[in-house]
Amino acid sequence: MPATPESPGVVSRAGIDVIRLGGNLGAEIRGVDLRRPLSDEQFEVIHEAFVRHEVIVLRDQDITLEQQKVFARRFGDLSIHPFSPNLDDQREVIVLDYSADNPPALTDQWHADETFRAAPPMATVLRARVVPAYGGDTLFSSMTAAYTGLSERMKQYIHGLEALHDFKPWRPLFTSSERHQAKLRELEQQFPNPWHPVVRVHPVTRRRVLNVNPQFVVKLRGLKDDESQTILQYLYDRAKIPEYQLRVRWAPDTVLMWDNRSVQHYAPHDYYPQRRTMDRLTIAGDAVQGVSGAYTPEEGVEPLPDGHDRKPAATGKAPTREFERY
Repeated sequence: MPATPESPGVVSRAGIDVIRLGGNLGAEIRGVDLRRPLSDEQFEVIHEAFVRHEVIVLRDQDITLEQQKVFARRFGDLSIHPFSPNLDDQREVIVLDYSADNPPALTDQWHADETFRAAPPMATVLRARVVPAYGGDTLFSSMTAAYTGLSERMKQYIHGLEALHDFKPWRPLFTSSERHQAKLRELEQQFPNPWHPVVRVHPVTRRRVLNVNPQFVVKLRGLKDDESQTILQYLYDRAKIPEYQLRVRWAPDTVLMWDNRSVQHYAPHDYYPQRRTMDRLTIAGDAVQGVSGAYTPEEGVEPLPDGHDRKPAATGKAPTREFERY
C-alpha cells in the first residue's frame, strides 16, 4: 500500500510497515520478526526500503548471532575485516565492545567503511547488545543528498575526478619490528591503494553519490597537494550538513543496516566510560563504478533548494516584514 496524505511517511505491504524517519534518509521497519525466516515478499519489501532510504532500523529484535547472520546473508556474502577485532571461530563477526577498560577509537569521524578496498563493502548490519544510559547514538549522512546539493558548477568540476584511498587509520598499529613491517608489506600487497571515482554511481538506484571520506582518502589525482586538500575538505564537510543526516538512538536488540555505497556514518564517544557493545556484520560489495563521458545533469533528480529563494506556499494573506510596512 503506498503512502497516503494521511500517512505520508508510511508504506505498508506484506504485513510490514516502512516508516520514514528523515527527509533524505532513514526508515524504521515494523512487522518483522528476525527470529523467523523472511518470506521472499518480506525480503523484497525490506530490500526496497533499504535501497530507497539507505538506513533501516528494526527495533525489539531479540535474536541470536546466528539469526543476525542469516538476515545479513540474504543481502550477500559476509566479508572479513583485516584490522578490526573479530571472533576466532567466526571471523566475519566484529565485536565492538567499548568501556572504561577499552576506550572507543576511530569511529568519531565521518567515513564509509573500508573504502581502501578495490570493492568496499555493500552494507553493514549492526545489532545492539549493551547500550549506555546516555550518549552512544550513531549519526548517518546521505552522500546521495550531498551530491544532489552541490551546485552544477561544482558537479561539473568533480565529474571524472579520482581519489586515492588508503588504510591509514590502522598504520599506527604496526611497530618498527621486522615481523610487523613484514606483515604491513603483506597487507599493502593485499590492499593496494585504489583510485576510486569522486562521484560514484549506485549500482541499484543509478543515483550519483559523493564518494570521498576523510578517514581513508589521501589525495585527488592530478591536483597539487594544497589544491587537493582544499577541494577534499569542502567535499568532506558536506556530510556535516544536518539536512542530509539521521541520528539513531540505540536500545537493546536494535538491528540497524546501512548502505555503505551511499552513506557515511559517525559514532560519537560521548558515552565513555559507559559500556557499549555491538555485533557487526559486513556484507561484501562490488567494484566502484563512476560516471563516464562528458558531464550531463543527473536525469530525473531535482537539485535541492539552496535555502535562499524558497517561498512558502500561498495560504491566503502572507505576513508582512516590519521594515516593509509603510
